[in-house]
Amino acid sequence: MSRVIRAALFQTAWTGDKESMIQVHEQAARDAAAQGAQVLCFQELFYGPYFCQVQDKAFYEYAEQIPEGPTVRRFQALAKELGLVLVLPMYEEEQPGVLYNTAAVIDADGSYLGKYRKTHIPQVQGFWEKFYFRPGNSGWPVFETAVGKIGVYICYDRHFPEGWRALGLAGAEIVFNPSATSRGLSRYLWQLEQPAAAVANEYFVGAINRVGVEDLGDNDFYGTTYFVDPEAQFVGEVASDKETELVVRDLDLAKLREVRDRWQFYRDRAPGAYGPLTAP
Repeated sequence: MSRVIRAALFQTAWTGDKESMIQVHEQAARDAAAQGAQVLCFQELFYGPYFCQVQDKAFYEYAEQIPEGPTVRRFQALAKELGLVLVLPMYEEEQPGVLYNTAAVIDADGSYLGKYRKTHIPQVQGFWEKFYFRPGNSGWPVFETAVGKIGVYICYDRHFPEGWRALGLAGAEIVFNPSATSRGLSRYLWQLEQPAAAVANEYFVGAINRVGVEDLGDNDFYGTTYFVDPEAQFVGEVASDKETELVVRDLDLAKLREVRDRWQFYRDRAPGAYGPLTAP
């Protein structure tokens, strides 16, 4: 039996200030809903620049409490108005000096379902994230939403297979990976790792990347946002590598059962043999 949901991803360039960036995303949500989308995920740290190109404590001011802060509250109202599940990748302040790279998940009725905090934090040229974020402590939650079971992995997380598998074991049907990834560093991995994760874990993946060069550094964010199915097939076209784009696609979640009946990866796991993998 077919079980089709309409899902959306939004890639865009930095506008120059937080309020206009939020407004751009509010309009994207309205546009997605007008096209029949039921769930929408934004890019990593969606309302700001990718400030991790530099190490400057002034950018701590972009952090907000989740869910008590103004941005989550604002998008809760919008989600309820539009009947749209939203995934909001944000800069979170748990308390002063305790900061995370986080995604908040809001259901189609506007209710706050919870958060995922990015687990793996890079510290390399142009991606000085340890200056801004603690490693996440949320585990890998799967959220029961109006469209089904969704999970979130964030950017650098995608290089680590363990979280992908944890999300699958917890029942995820779609995993969103909001990112800020640069042309020169990781372009060759972008259309390799996430399709491979979709196959290995037998779910859909929505991969989102911002676009453009910002005034904080040389990182050239190359967009090419896409959905991929559990057979590593792109669902529709991959987005532009330069332009703002709203990607709206129909995903048939019934395909998950078809693929899992064919490949019994979960049955054939050997967790008793994996103990050494958790050694420091």
